[in-house]
Order: sequence, then C-alpha cells, then structure tokens
Amino acid sequence: MSPLEIVIVVVVFVVLVSGGLLVGRTRRRAGRPPFPSRMPEAGATTAQPPSEPARVAAPPIELAPLPRPELRERLGRARALLSGYLDGLRAHGLDESSFEQLEEALILADVGISTTTELIDGLRAKVREKEIGQSPEALIEALRAELTAMFEGDSPSLAKGTGEGPTVWLFVGVNGVGKTTTIGKLAAREAAGGSQVVLAAGDTFRAAAGEQLETWAARSEAGIIRGSEGADPSSVIFDAVQHAAARSAELVLADTAGRLHTKANLMEELKKVRRVAERPPGQLTEVLLVLDATTGQNALVQARQFTEAVGVTGIVLTKLDGTAKGGVVLAVRHELGIPIKLVGVGEKVEDLVEFDPEEFVAALFE
Repeated sequence: MSPLEIVIVVVVFVVLVSGGLLVGRTRRRAGRPPFPSRMPEAGATTAQPPSEPARVAAPPIELAPLPRPELRERLGRARALLSGYLDGLRAHGLDESSFEQLEEALILADVGISTTTELIDGLRAKVREKEIGQSPEALIEALRAELTAMFEGDSPSLAKGTGEGPTVWLFVGVNGVGKTTTIGKLAAREAAGGSQVVLAAGDTFRAAAGEQLETWAARSEAGIIRGSEGADPSSVIFDAVQHAAARSAELVLADTAGRLHTKANLMEELKKVRRVAERPPGQLTEVLLVLDATTGQNALVQARQFTEAVGVTGIVLTKLDGTAKGGVVLAVRHELGIPIKLVGVGEKVEDLVEFDPEEFVAALFE
C-alpha cells in the first residue's frame, strides 16, 4: 500500500470514529431532561396547567358520567334505627304513645329537639282534626310527607357565574370533615362534565392537604395552584383565580384550612379569604360548608358560626353512610334555612352525589 493510500485510510477512520462519538453525544444530550432556566422562588406558588398532570403518580379517573350509588343501601344505619320504631308503631296501633315513639326515634336520629317538637306537634294536630287517617300507616305516611316538604323549593345545583371570568366555589369547615376529599371528588365530576378546573390549595397549614389535592388534580386532569407551607391562603386563591382566567378555565375550587368555629382570629382570616375570592375576574357563587354527619348536633352549631362569618350558601354533608344520625340534614335545613347541596355516602368518586330530598326520605322509610 502506498503512503498516499495509508494516509487516506487513516483520515477516513478518524472521521468515522469522530462522527460516531458525536452521534453518541447528541443522543445522550437528547435523552437528558432540560435543566430549568429559572428555579421557583421559595414560597412562590407553582402552577400545573391541565396539560402537565404527570407530576403526581396517580392513574387518571375515567372522565365519563359517573353512576349514582343506591342511597337506600348507604343509609342502612339510619334506616335501621327508624324502622325499629316504625315496626313497633305498626304493631301497637295509633294512640298517644305512638307520637312518643316517633319523637324518640327522631331525636335519636339527631333531627334535633326544636325540629322534632314542631314535626310531632303538627302531626298530633292533623290526627286530632282528622286531616290524616286514624291508623299507624297513615301517621307514618304523613311524617314522610312532612319531612320531604321541609326541602321544598331547594335546588342541589351549584351556581355558576354568568359573566366573564372563572366561577369560584369556596370550601370551609372544621378539621377532619373531608373538605379536601370533597373538592377532589367534585373536580372529577366537573371534569367528567367537560369543565376545565383549577384547584386552589388554600390549606397552607397542612402540607398533606396540598399533596392530597395534587393527587386529585392529576387524576382529574385539573390545574392546581399551591403555596409554600404557612403562606397566606388568600394569596394562593388569588393566584388560582388569575391562573384560571389566563387559561380560560371555567371553574376554581378553593380549599381552606380547617378551623374551629369558636376561634375568632381564624374566622376573621376566613372572611379575608372570602373577600379575595370574590374579586374580579373571579365570580364567587358558592360558599360550601362541609360537615361531618357523624358529629350530629355539633354540625348545627358549626353551621351557625360559619354562616355568620362568611355567608354559607350550601351544605356538603359527608360520611352520611357511616352514621345513624342522618337526621342532622333535617335540623340544618329547618333551623338555618341552608340548602343541602351534596352528600357523601362512601369513599369512591361517584359516592359524592347531589342531595335529593325525596330519595333521602324514601331511603329512610323503605
């Protein structure tokens, strides 16, 4: 081989080797995630638009119309308590003791003294004036009709804004009632209905609440705005509204930290949160108080305090399937006039349902 041929072979070999290394480097660079040009500042809120839900390792829910659970099955404890008294009434016949049995049953179901007294006195008067039949079955049917009538004119629908800017639903309540879970389930329902949703993690005092809400956001393909631990919850909700408006999202679901209704300073903070939530471009249409049905009459006390502070527009009653005290629904509606919007009757997404008075009363009696 001549010296010229040797030089040519060496040059070709060097070019091939260099090219291979270059390709290898290029491939390695292409597979490396880009380094962020600017790290988030400490304490700043971070946004996850609906197109970036993959940060949380949770499977997305099936975004389709959710089936409604069989309420009768879920209210088994409350129905069992009432049915025992009704069976005794049917066997005994109609007399003064019949009213006493009904009164005891309603009080045990946490309907409340005031509401129970009014119901029983009204039934006594109707029997006395022969407006209803003189039989136990007639009395039971009259009670059923009275309970259903207590919700006349109510609508479980959650109001949405009619102007420009996102609708805001603000969730309030004491610790441990299920606010964050309720928001997650409702986000899933609204996403299934075609709405673009942004979650505002306004509970900045409990890190787990923000993480829990992030998981729900990923599952329902919603956006989420979070703040640093201990941040001003009003600023988080303000940022969430601005984020939603910039992306033409229709709905903001705003979480707040659980707080005792007896703590004046915390209730004052909640008033500020409400004022910020209703600033344009946000349209605050619902302030939803989440109550735990298992707390019975204490739920009524909470409802009074929160209504005075922030003007509650509707009640979400959770854990209704785990108690025989479902009568608190009647007490809240009768004594405060606040409509029951949603009830939770299980752990699944579809177990948060719109409150249907006829279905609720039927589930107790049948």
